[in-house]
Amino acid sequence: MQPMTAVAQPQAPDSSQPTHAARRYDLDWLRIIAILTLLFYHTGMIYVSWNWHIKSAEHSLPMETIMRWLHRWRMPLLFFISGAGTYFALRKRTYGSYAGERVRRLFIPLVFGMFVIVPPQVYTEWVFRGRFSGSYTDFYPEVFNFQPYQDGGTGGAFSWHHLWFVAYLFVYSLVSIPVFRWLKKESGQRFVDRIGNLIARRGGALWLVGFLLLNDVALGGFFPNETHGLVDDWAYFMKNLILFWLGYILISRRSFWQTIADQRRYFLLATLVCTLILYIAPSFAGGFDVIENSRLLTTLYSFNSLGLTWFSVLATIGYGYRYLNNNHPILPYLNEAVYPFYILHQTVIVLIGYYVLTQTNFGVYDGFLLISLSSLVVCVILYTVLIRPFKLTRFLFGLKM
Repeated sequence: MQPMTAVAQPQAPDSSQPTHAARRYDLDWLRIIAILTLLFYHTGMIYVSWNWHIKSAEHSLPMETIMRWLHRWRMPLLFFISGAGTYFALRKRTYGSYAGERVRRLFIPLVFGMFVIVPPQVYTEWVFRGRFSGSYTDFYPEVFNFQPYQDGGTGGAFSWHHLWFVAYLFVYSLVSIPVFRWLKKESGQRFVDRIGNLIARRGGALWLVGFLLLNDVALGGFFPNETHGLVDDWAYFMKNLILFWLGYILISRRSFWQTIADQRRYFLLATLVCTLILYIAPSFAGGFDVIENSRLLTTLYSFNSLGLTWFSVLATIGYGYRYLNNNHPILPYLNEAVYPFYILHQTVIVLIGYYVLTQTNFGVYDGFLLISLSSLVVCVILYTVLIRPFKLTRFLFGLKM
């Protein structure tokens, strides 16, 4: 996502740092793939048993099975890539200019999104659930009551919905500046050296999952649920902040890049083991309800999920560097388009999904394909026709002027 992980051309030619020619195109490609995956994931939320803004009466167990894995991979990967991009961004900016850029490219689109992009989602959900029957014009003043939205369409109409990622990333960018300052100091470099010594061992980077496990032990019991509400979401908030920091650190030395790529098979194997546990553990335990009612089983299952998160991110980064670190003429266009695409995609899905659910007789899979593919086309058209050509819309969607 370009504005969140702007990748600058590295400037230092020493052996431990990236060279001018070593732009990480693989990070660009992985960001694009992850955002595109979100389009299909959020469309799938219509057709699984988990609560969402609009719901089909029919559910797909195979779709839910796939999405259970994707949930542990998609956003952690984006936060890791965002941390990596931050390292490159800070190589050619002062901390002050970096903070100003974050305001322009994250905070302004967030505010714009909360007042323009997200309200149609809330309105559509209220109409779908029978809570509201008037026009959008009648509904919109509800936003300015500033009553927070609650899951299930209850509460008020003021929310950041899927833009929680932008909000969290904005906060991470600012609160991490002291950490980035320290990492450049001698004591910080000694810490990075110790990280380097660890990951140089066979499969050593796997042990960095310890930071995530420690966070879960410290905060998971107090904040067991992901709320995306910032002030009541500290376990999930810190988990993604740790991933953001790890992305920054593991991209900061070129030798780390090659080490992760060389050990990618270890990370893949660890991912496969955790994936098997993810799916077979509930069967042995007697179901998800049994796990949720046992603190010990919940903790063990959570630890496995965190392992799956970290190991799959490592495997993705390793294989990405090995096979995707190539430029292409279309890459600059996709790099710029992917951020507005993210801002738009869920609103487009909800609007099209509402029409498909209420005005057609499509089943689960044909409905999924219709909503996802038509949403993809609409987002591309909106970006190309209404966002990319105009300075105002570029500004509001966080693009370079």
